[in-house]
Amino acid sequence: FTEEKFGQAEKTELDAHFENLLARADSTKNWTERILRQTEVLLQPNPSARVEEFLYEKLDRKVPSRVTNGELLAQYMAEAASELGATTPYGKTLLKVSEAEKRLGAAERDFIHTASISFLTPLRNFLEGDWKTISKERRLLQNRRLDLDACKARLKKAKAAEAKATLWNDEVDKAEQELRVAQTEFDRQAEVTRLLLEGISSTHVNHLRCLHEFVKSQTTYYAQCYRHMLDLQKQLGSSQGAIFPGTFVGTTEPASPPLSTTSPTTAAATMPVVPTVAGLATSGEAALCLEEVAPPASGTRKARVLYDYEAADSSELALLADELITVYSLPGMDPDWLIGERGNKKGKVPVTYLELLS
Repeated sequence: FTEEKFGQAEKTELDAHFENLLARADSTKNWTERILRQTEVLLQPNPSARVEEFLYEKLDRKVPSRVTNGELLAQYMAEAASELGATTPYGKTLLKVSEAEKRLGAAERDFIHTASISFLTPLRNFLEGDWKTISKERRLLQNRRLDLDACKARLKKAKAAEAKATLWNDEVDKAEQELRVAQTEFDRQAEVTRLLLEGISSTHVNHLRCLHEFVKSQTTYYAQCYRHMLDLQKQLGSSQGAIFPGTFVGTTEPASPPLSTTSPTTAAATMPVVPTVAGLATSGEAALCLEEVAPPASGTRKARVLYDYEAADSSELALLADELITVYSLPGMDPDWLIGERGNKKGKVPVTYLELLS
């Protein structure tokens, strides 16, 4: 090995396909490590907590349950409301926000648990299982190659000595026999290593499936957060109107809707607008006389409900996840809302809770 490094010995080169397999395996290992480490940071930003979890894992002990930041904030807010007065406007609001933060913390805990099982664990299993096996077989292949090159050098030396004296015939025969054995061992180990390296393709397929699971769990987590905060904002908006009458209260709809196969905001923008209905207020926030609102002759669409929605007042239509309703737009309405119909029931529905069907 030292002579090879100094250029004083010949080295058996592996074929180009084998070298490509080695490079691909090394790249897979390096990027898997980076993705794993950064995902751990995403799920647990606190480095001290990550170190603690690592030690528990190495000691094969169960990691103690840790309160999430949202749950801790909820606890502080609830205690503050209790001390400052739970019946005061500030105390009531603290309690409402506390409940929302508690739900956010629980959603975060579920997301971390799901992502750890479906994404982090397979990556760790590859690094600690398959990759260690590949590394072991690669080291064996390196040793077999060094043995083979040593036998080649010994045979070359014996043949050179044979040309000077006939006493080296036995040495040449012995060197040739050793070379044949070394070549057989090298070829066998090369085949084993090659098969393991080609298995990296299966690893990529497995990691791809895990990546889909990670995205799915992350989407579910953010959708839950969106619903919790939307409900909280509606509660705070109604209570703010009661506490500060006459004060303008902004829209309770967040700027960005949750992910879905069809962008609700874009779909709402393309909904056909029907002529003005007599008796309909020009502002979508004003009260609608729903009995006098008739669906347009053309331009209605079917929509699938993505999440459960509880109507805030009689002008809204309560929704159940996965049900189909008919929706249409009216002039002067807030673009974040549509008129929804289900049977003989009618009311405003939020666009972000719908998937408009073509």
